[in-house]
Amino acid sequence: MTHAVRFSQYGGPEVLGIVEIPDPVPGPGEVVVDVVAAGLNPVETAIREGRLDVEWPARFPAGQGSDFAGIVRRLGTGVTGWKVGDEVMGHTVRGAQAELIAVPVTDIIRKPDSLAWEVAGSLYVAAANAWRAVQDVNPRPGRTVLVHAAAGGVGGIAAQLARLRGATVMGTASPESFDRLRQLGVVPVEYGPGLAERLTRLAPNGIDAELDHRGDASLANLRSADTTDTVLLAKIARMVADRQIVVPVAAIYPFDQVQDAYRELEAGHAHGKIVLGLHPVGYTRQKVRGLTMRESEATVDKPGRVAGPPAREVLPPVFGHPRHRPADPATDPATEFTGVPLR
Repeated sequence: MTHAVRFSQYGGPEVLGIVEIPDPVPGPGEVVVDVVAAGLNPVETAIREGRLDVEWPARFPAGQGSDFAGIVRRLGTGVTGWKVGDEVMGHTVRGAQAELIAVPVTDIIRKPDSLAWEVAGSLYVAAANAWRAVQDVNPRPGRTVLVHAAAGGVGGIAAQLARLRGATVMGTASPESFDRLRQLGVVPVEYGPGLAERLTRLAPNGIDAELDHRGDASLANLRSADTTDTVLLAKIARMVADRQIVVPVAAIYPFDQVQDAYRELEAGHAHGKIVLGLHPVGYTRQKVRGLTMRESEATVDKPGRVAGPPAREVLPPVFGHPRHRPADPATDPATEFTGVPLR
């Protein structure tokens, strides 16, 4: 038996539990992965609370999680090019938060050796959304792009990708994140009342494009996930491993503290990804903490702090979903960012 996160009714983090399920058996073209790290994303909260019940209804008992990184333990029939012990990362459909998962080999890539497990295990959703959003606005030198929630998962990657395209990037965030955004070459601007006036002052010539991923349906017009997303995940993973893109990790929680991990995510104060560690190694800078301490760190001595808007990162439609439409190779640019061919 293996352990997995499940919920049997819509609700808050309290409906989440860890249950025993039979060990997964790989089907043809699949591998079984021993999950080392699994990232959290706001869309999982929306699904669990029933806010996406019409579009993506849960089938109880429902699994949870898309992003993961781990080690191949078993191979299905017809699998070539992979072996037991390979370190991989990728995505699955509502099931990444488990000790063992079975996934098609088309949904995994090799984890770069220099890429930390917790980053690799939380990259897919943010990378896919950020890449598609930046593709859509096509930033380039001489253009000014505004990225909302630029200190978050999707916004942070999108801002850096737009910078790599040569655009001037402005990012909304709380003042606590301003220094980090400046280090990434992003011009910070505080969200909240008076935003339009601040933007006019900082960008007197206007803004050419605006990326806003804070609403559940705000990226619905982007192309759906398909095999090209595995290719772009590999590209962004290499860029992160090579330090071209920075993906901060705010906290790593043990698997059995999944409820607390989502409470911190939903509090909205985390500056970076929140990750479940299924094989915690206990290194010096690992952040395994409860919600109370993290909330205190985010708000202490800041009585005038304005709460940030909820950043609802949305999961692209996946294989088998009614909205899935394969990308058109004729309209999918073959060269991106650093001049390296996408295909």
